[in-house]
Amino acid sequence: MESSLSPLLPLFERERAAGRPLVLGVVLETAGSTYRKPGALMLIAENGDYAGLLSGGCLESDLREHADGVRRTGEPRIVSYDLRGPDDLLWGLGVGCEGAMKIGLLRVSASNEWQPLAHMLEAQSLHQSTAVGLVIDSSRTDTSAGTVVLPNGTSYPPGVRAERSDTASALAQAIQSALADAATSHRVGWIDSAGEGAKVFALPLSLPPRILLLGAGPDTLPVVDFAARLGWKVTLVDHRSAYAQPAHFPHAERVVHARPDDLATAVDLTGYKAAVVMSHHLPSDLSYLRVLASAPIPYVGLLGPAIRREKLLADLGESANALRPRLRAPVGLALGGRAPESIALAIVSEIHAFVHDARGRPFSEPG
Repeated sequence: MESSLSPLLPLFERERAAGRPLVLGVVLETAGSTYRKPGALMLIAENGDYAGLLSGGCLESDLREHADGVRRTGEPRIVSYDLRGPDDLLWGLGVGCEGAMKIGLLRVSASNEWQPLAHMLEAQSLHQSTAVGLVIDSSRTDTSAGTVVLPNGTSYPPGVRAERSDTASALAQAIQSALADAATSHRVGWIDSAGEGAKVFALPLSLPPRILLLGAGPDTLPVVDFAARLGWKVTLVDHRSAYAQPAHFPHAERVVHARPDDLATAVDLTGYKAAVVMSHHLPSDLSYLRVLASAPIPYVGLLGPAIRREKLLADLGESANALRPRLRAPVGLALGGRAPESIALAIVSEIHAFVHDARGRPFSEPG
């Protein structure tokens, strides 16, 4: 599932503040080798600016042409590209990606209260899972193509409601059930509404992972920068006031000045996808690991060589048993390089692979 909102936000906020309508592009279906997969998002502004790539840049200019019509008329549109084999040349693109994509385009503006982006933005700010329904095709009189359905049952423009008819009730219930499932499973998909006269796409929000860095020394700065580039939300904690300075980390979500022993009270440890211990201070690292041993964070990274890891684990005693299955130490993938930026890239790469349930192997290596 690829519906990440973060890359779209600067453009969305700019155009919404100016009251200018935008066009949201959503990858609905793919076949073969494609740059992005279902759920990927793109936002296109009135002046042609766009955010979010649905291809390597080869389809975006054509999509902007289609978006102009959607913006002017408000009528949604489905654009299909089949770039497999020699037929690719018929598009005049010559991409040779050997894949096919179906992309839905719909207008987002003040007339529909900037939905579904306004709802997704609010959910992301609260770090809450959610999903929205997009009516892609409809033969119904009460629900038009392009309708956005929110998890609370509200639709833009107003559409099916349970009290209006039996068929409306069945469709509304099917949509709400599917949205609840999509928000939990984080999987995109078509809502089964056979016989209800509407084809609806369930689009869950991909929440950016929250990462905890324990230690805010100078070598954490490139880690924060790489993570921010990916849209991740980073919290830093350090017991040294000279290091725990928000001004040093403008891309961090939060910088906390607290003693390692007070970590569990200074930070709510639920909801973090990964934590990396990198204070370069042995007693502090031991205290951090002791707290993390009983925390629900599924990935724990530790900076430093194996001999340092084993000393810390030995000092933890029985607490180490709860930590070992989650511990990555030395943290990071073996990418080579010893510069702070190289080490930061190795750390972020391993966390990225973990978040996406991947091994971090080369693409050229058979899966």
